[in-house]
Amino acid sequence: MRGAVIHAPGDVRFEDLDDPKIIQPTDAIIRTVATCVCGSDLWPYRGLEPIGDPHPMGHEYVGIVEEVGREVTNVSPGQFVVGSFATSDNTCANCLSGWQSNCLHREFMSTCQADYVRIPNAHGTLVATDEHPSAEFVPSLLGVSDVMGTGWYAALAAEVKPGSTAVVVGDGAVGLCGVIAARELGAERVIAMSRHESRQKLALEFGATDIVTERGEEGIARVKDLTGGVGADSVLECVGTAQAMQQALHSARPGGNVGFVGVPHDVAIDGQELFFSHVGLRGGPAPVRRYLPDLIDRVLTGRINPGKVFDLSLPLDQVAEGYQAMDERRAIKTLLNP
Repeated sequence: MRGAVIHAPGDVRFEDLDDPKIIQPTDAIIRTVATCVCGSDLWPYRGLEPIGDPHPMGHEYVGIVEEVGREVTNVSPGQFVVGSFATSDNTCANCLSGWQSNCLHREFMSTCQADYVRIPNAHGTLVATDEHPSAEFVPSLLGVSDVMGTGWYAALAAEVKPGSTAVVVGDGAVGLCGVIAARELGAERVIAMSRHESRQKLALEFGATDIVTERGEEGIARVKDLTGGVGADSVLECVGTAQAMQQALHSARPGGNVGFVGVPHDVAIDGQELFFSHVGLRGGPAPVRRYLPDLIDRVLTGRINPGKVFDLSLPLDQVAEGYQAMDERRAIKTLLNP
């Protein structure tokens, strides 16, 4: 088969790779129907995370089951499946508490920008649709495997409630999906922080009621202006930088909550400041598997359409262009078709 391999910052190649094989009885092999480039893939691409030896890339996927290990009984060859970027057995204590992304047997997916993928812990990770979805649903189902599930978790971690005000920090795919999530969870007002016109339009389409273009102290001040000087009930931090975290913490009202899902890079939080703010803070890798059945249903019934975050679609063999387009902000998110 063939797949994406990162060699160095700015150097992603489409190469011949060994076909995946069943290694554990809990494995499955899927034929990729669609995969994509994630904003978090850009950290090593930009040289902001170590790469080490050349290695495959990708953690978002939907596909058709080709083969299953002897202990996999919930999915069968021929079924269309959606999974999570973090595998889970769905039976350990952490999984049963709803934290599948911290499964005691967790493995993070990292080889999905390829023709075929081995899925560890397939029995607890994969969710099959009742039938093969039509092509129009594939982008949104792919989004559910990470960015929609992560945006959903950000809204839940921030405790978005009906009638509340939510702020979304970040206008990438996760942030835009966070707008969807906040509206679905009943937020009356959703303030999207964005400086890019195309992303602002999509945020408004997804349900944002206000756009804030300012950043840093000016952005915080603008949020306070929009909320009567108090701050938002809920803030979704969907970037992972120090500036984004500070903007999120200071945009929340006393007693408000911040859900942070951007992988932190050089983020430091002042304990005394947090203590006296009365702001709650929760985040981490999203337990996407917990939400898959619900989100898949919302997609297939037409209630949400997170697939609109894919504004560039390319053949998988043009994966390098997909990375470059996102790095140069010519695309929000790149869909790759094998």
